[in-house]
Amino acid sequence: MKFDFHKNHKLLFGTIFWGFIFLSLIISVLPALWVQRENEPLPASEPMTDIERKGLNVFIGEGCVYCHTQQVRPIEMDENWGRPSAPGDYARIDRQDIWRQTPAVLGSERTGPDLSNVGERQPSAVWHYMHLYNPRSVVEESIMPSYPWLFEVKKSPGSDETVVSMPEDYAPEQGQLVATEKAEALVAYLQSLKQVPMDAPASSVSNEETSKEISESQKKTIDGASIYSNNCASCHQNNGEGVQGAFPSLVGDPVVTDEDPTDHIRAVLYGMQGVPIEGENYSGIMQPFEQTLSDEEVAAVINHERTSWGNDAPTITAEDVAEVRNNDELNEITAEEE
Repeated sequence: MKFDFHKNHKLLFGTIFWGFIFLSLIISVLPALWVQRENEPLPASEPMTDIERKGLNVFIGEGCVYCHTQQVRPIEMDENWGRPSAPGDYARIDRQDIWRQTPAVLGSERTGPDLSNVGERQPSAVWHYMHLYNPRSVVEESIMPSYPWLFEVKKSPGSDETVVSMPEDYAPEQGQLVATEKAEALVAYLQSLKQVPMDAPASSVSNEETSKEISESQKKTIDGASIYSNNCASCHQNNGEGVQGAFPSLVGDPVVTDEDPTDHIRAVLYGMQGVPIEGENYSGIMQPFEQTLSDEEVAAVINHERTSWGNDAPTITAEDVAEVRNNDELNEITAEEE
C-alpha cells in the first residue's frame, strides 16, 4: 500500500471521510452531548404543556425566530429584558420530531424585542391576540407584520371560542374576530416564556428581600418614566391613553388622580381584571407587579403616572407603598386566622 495521496485515491478519500467523522465528533457531537448531560432544567422551571409545545411549533413555523431572540446577554443594554440567559433556560426544549433538530430559539437578530421573559413582561392574552392580528393596534410604531391568517371572522362565534376585541379602527367591518387553535397555542407559548431564578423557586424570594437588594445608589437612579416604558407602555401606550376596549386610559383616571394613592398602589401591586372603569369594561388584564418591582420602583412609576399627560396628583414615597403591602399582608393573615 502506497501512502501517496496523489496516486492512492482510496487513501485520499478514506482520510477525508474519517477525518470529517473525527472532527464532527470532537467539534460538534461530543460537546453537544456533554452540554445536554450536564445542564439540567432550572429547579423552578416547569415542563411545557401540550398547547405550549404546539405554540412553539407555530412560533418556529411562522418565522418569529428571524426577528425575535430569546437570549439575554450579560451586558448593560440587555438588562431591560431580564437576567442573563443560562443553558438551563433551554433544557426543556426538545426536537420537534425525528426529522427536525431542536428549535434554535436563541435567534440571531433583534428586530423586535427579546422574548426571554415576555410572559412576565406582558402576561395579557388579549394584548398578544391584538398584537398578532395587527401590531399597530397596540404599538403604533411597530414594524412587525400582521398575522391575520391566525384568526377567523365569524358572525356568531361559539361560546367556547376565543373572541378578540379590537379597537374600532382595526376591527373587521363585519362579524367578530376569533382566534384559531394556532393563535391560541402561540399565545400560550408566549405567556409561558418566564425567566425563573437560577437556583431556587421564585416563591423563596420575598418582597422584603427584593426591596433590600436595592442599594442607596440604585435608589437615586430609579427612573419612573423608564419603568413605565418597559412595563406599562405596551398596554397603556406612551401617551397614557390606553387602547379602546382593551386597556384603560390613565389620563385623568380617577384612581390615578385621587389624592389618596391606596387604590393606585394596589392596582400596580396586585393587578386588576374585570373591574369597570368609569362605567366601561375592558377585556385586558392588568398584571401584578408585587414580585417584580420594589417599593422604590412602584413609587417611581406611580409618580410618573400621577404627574404626566396633564395629571396633577400628589406624589408618593416608597414608604407609602410598603405601608400598603404590610397592611394587606396583615389583613390577609388576620382573615386566615379567623
